[in-house]
Amino acid sequence: MTEDPADVEELASRAAAGDRQALEDLLAAVQPRVRRICGRMLLFPQDAEEAAQDALLLVATKIGQFDGRSRFTTWLHAVASNSARMTYRTLKRRAGERLTDELPVSADPRTTSVIAGSRLDLLEALEVVGADRPELVEPLVLRDVQQLDYNEIARLLDIPLGTVKSRIHQARHAVRPLLAVTD
Repeated sequence: MTEDPADVEELASRAAAGDRQALEDLLAAVQPRVRRICGRMLLFPQDAEEAAQDALLLVATKIGQFDGRSRFTTWLHAVASNSARMTYRTLKRRAGERLTDELPVSADPRTTSVIAGSRLDLLEALEVVGADRPELVEPLVLRDVQQLDYNEIARLLDIPLGTVKSRIHQARHAVRPLLAVTD
């Protein structure tokens, strides 16, 4: 099924009202988008797929809570982004629990790309900022990673536009030194 924006919004409305067939059609329509969103944030395709499946499960179970204040696709971006961040946290925790003998001594430059490294750096920076200022993380992810416009973010998060801009500015300021290149 192709993802026509008007069809997706209509399916979301019907699914939120309890139409099971609409929910199935909606999930099929948005699955490629959810995979792309998760793939932008996570290194490995398997991890992105895990996050995408978790996001789709959340959409299926929480669709009744979608209230239409924002477009469904805006809500979907937030759900998928949060799922990718949760998957990253889970993977990080699991890696910390592994025996140190199992971990590689250094990264293999043939399999580690600059883009992949920058995604890990960003996820780690978001974790650091989120520990003290969790309200800054979601607006930054929605704007700089998912490329939503400020008005969509304000509607989705139900906060004033000025607050969105302020939080994004503060988040960028907090993240920038954490992403600084060191040689």
